[in-house]
Amino acid sequence: MRILRWTALTLAVLIVGAAGAGYLYYQHLNGNIKKAELDLGDSKLTKPEPNAAGQTPLNILLIGEDDRSKKENLKLGGSKKDATRKPLADVQMLVHVSADRSNMTVISIPRDTRVTIPKCTDPKDNHVYPKQTFAPINESLQHGGPGCTVATWKELTGIYIDHFMMVDFSGVVDMADAVGGVPVCVDANIYSHDSKGHGSGLRLTKGTHPVKGVQALQWLRTRYGFEDNTDIGRAKAQHQYMSSMVQQLKSGTKLSDPGKLMDLAEAAINALTVDHGLGTIKKLYDLGNDLKRVPTKRTTMVTMPWEYRNDGEYVVPKPDDAEKTFSLIRNDIALDGKDKKKKPAKVPAPSMDKGELPVVVQNGTGSTVLGAASGRARDITAEVARLGYAKAIANTVLTSQADTTISYPDKARHGDALALAKALGLSKSAVKESQSVTEVTLVVGNDWRQGTTYPKSSADDEDKAPKIDDTLNGDEKKCMHVNPGYTF
Repeated sequence: MRILRWTALTLAVLIVGAAGAGYLYYQHLNGNIKKAELDLGDSKLTKPEPNAAGQTPLNILLIGEDDRSKKENLKLGGSKKDATRKPLADVQMLVHVSADRSNMTVISIPRDTRVTIPKCTDPKDNHVYPKQTFAPINESLQHGGPGCTVATWKELTGIYIDHFMMVDFSGVVDMADAVGGVPVCVDANIYSHDSKGHGSGLRLTKGTHPVKGVQALQWLRTRYGFEDNTDIGRAKAQHQYMSSMVQQLKSGTKLSDPGKLMDLAEAAINALTVDHGLGTIKKLYDLGNDLKRVPTKRTTMVTMPWEYRNDGEYVVPKPDDAEKTFSLIRNDIALDGKDKKKKPAKVPAPSMDKGELPVVVQNGTGSTVLGAASGRARDITAEVARLGYAKAIANTVLTSQADTTISYPDKARHGDALALAKALGLSKSAVKESQSVTEVTLVVGNDWRQGTTYPKSSADDEDKAPKIDDTLNGDEKKCMHVNPGYTF
């Protein structure tokens, strides 16, 4: 029974954008799992190096798609003309689980956010979708499938993504029915409907109510009636729904009936599309076991820092704050600020004179959207040599990463790597031990695309999260604010 309950917990954490599944002893479930390619772009991002304990973070992109080609989906919203268009990725959330599994961050990007969608190739027919600039992020799904949405997130955030999970409208309804409803709260009566036909149809009185079925979907889709009638309010409502379900399932108050658990897993599998790395019941079960280790109180849900453009018609990532948030996730720093404070360690001394230290410099600016910044390895090698590192050499292999880093192969070179970082103005957090290098290796990231002086602002306040107004902790219970124009 615990196996099935934790399987349901996987679903709880992912239900808005995707779903987990359970170790039900029916092998036919494996055959029902739909799979697609993880990344349809040309990203050169690599998986983060393990920490000292051999642990790596886990990043899963959750996608809720609005495919209306099926009759059951069309009944749940949208016009008949939408039945022939390709689905959009109307819900997008990245779940970041820390390497030590002590905390989890869930970050949403509003569907109307304008981004660059990189070139993507549809694996079904090899059709190439060219790069598209300043496009709504939800259209990325139409460029070959969920793998292009993954490619778009990787390019925007610089975060390596391990897996994706995608679920459709009818799947949300079926799964909400299977769990018996999820408590949500509004601070006033709400009816999401107006004379122009806007709204999801959600109708609730002030207070807390369990929602399931179509009403659960209405909650997750409501834009007109929450906050300022934009996608920002909808994202907050989705966070509240997820948080509430996690609290329920972790407390053991739901799904004690094996039959209901099986219904939930069946509903999840039938609605689910995942990458090949999650394409079996066993792998989904293992994922559930991984996620259950994260305490609810260390789960933080946020929306990407954003700002309105064109009189509120759409949003764009907020300069500096959005990148700062992405950087914290890339560096596996919890957004709740509750990571254990590390005692200042004694800085090890360099193992040799810097003039004798071999240093490898590599160009890591191979962005598929921006293109590689030409000559970065050459230019920074010259700068490193000017600083006294006479044995610095340029590596011609191009890679891509958001942040500039210095890697060292063993503890004996730790002091040398720190000394190089100090000489270049890099923070200590940029220095990492890595088994994949044989010499001290400087990779010049996309945060340093020009000049020979590292931008100081990039190293300042490295562990501090920007102020984000709609942060929700997994233990909190909040009510959605109802727009006065949609109350009764």
